Amino acid sequence: MTTITLSHPIKIQQQTIITQEPAWVRWMLIGLALTFLALFLFVPLISVFYEALKKGVDVYFAAITEPDALAAIQLTLTAAAIAVPLNLVFGVAAAWAIAKFEFHGKNILITLIDLPFSVSPVVAGLIYVLVFGLQGWLGPWLIEHDLKIIFAVPGIVLATIFVTVPFIARELIPLMQAQGTEEEEAAVVLGASGWQTLWRITLPNIKWGLLYGIILCNARAMGEFGAVSVVSGHIRGNTNTLPLHVEILYNEYSYAASFAVASLLALLALITLAIKTFVESKVTPQKGKLSHEH
Repeated sequence: MTTITLSHPIKIQQQTIITQEPAWVRWMLIGLALTFLALFLFVPLISVFYEALKKGVDVYFAAITEPDALAAIQLTLTAAAIAVPLNLVFGVAAAWAIAKFEFHGKNILITLIDLPFSVSPVVAGLIYVLVFGLQGWLGPWLIEHDLKIIFAVPGIVLATIFVTVPFIARELIPLMQAQGTEEEEAAVVLGASGWQTLWRITLPNIKWGLLYGIILCNARAMGEFGAVSVVSGHIRGNTNTLPLHVEILYNEYSYAASFAVASLLALLALITLAIKTFVESKVTPQKGKLSHEH
């Protein structure tokens, strides 16, 4: 009893000393943080919408509904609609294998998943050009079979898939590792098949983490510029995504139109941020609970 009585005040005193800072230090840090957010986040965001609506609502809607803009929107949605489900399947499979099983080459698989984070998107696009371009390794074979990947939609989809590979897997791996394998092992002992275990045990336990990864993956897919810029060819109305269309309009000094289209990406970012915050509030308590249990 004596030990407990003496140690408890010491812990409280240590916490007080650690968190007690002069008022001017706290206000200075808060002011620096708010100034940074204002200069690098709020002011640019407000400027995008101000410039987009500067010449009136009619000009704004004309810019986002003209044929090239609609084609860019359609291509962006198409690339995301293909890349996200494929990364969903790969991410769940990779995370399940890494978190639930031990096998040779596990570290290599983790390294490959992280590769898009360490390789520049422009370099990734160039690699696809060297492989699938007309003068690339597979160029003659593709020409012979009348297949076009570079400067076409398939190349854009491939580049989008590459840059978005890590998001879902990297979100699920720590969550599934924290959950352990006890529930899956119990299900198998009771006679459940692999698919039954996946659908009834694993997926329900990771649903919020999975949704969080999908949100990040989708945002990255729609906003990708570097890799897509290399493989697209900038063919207006055909292989331009929304970010590329914004660049073309800006380079042509169509500032109102470029900011109008850019505002669509800004709206997407704000919506994604709101959904991400909601899902994150569900994921964080789940991770904390699992860490406390283990």
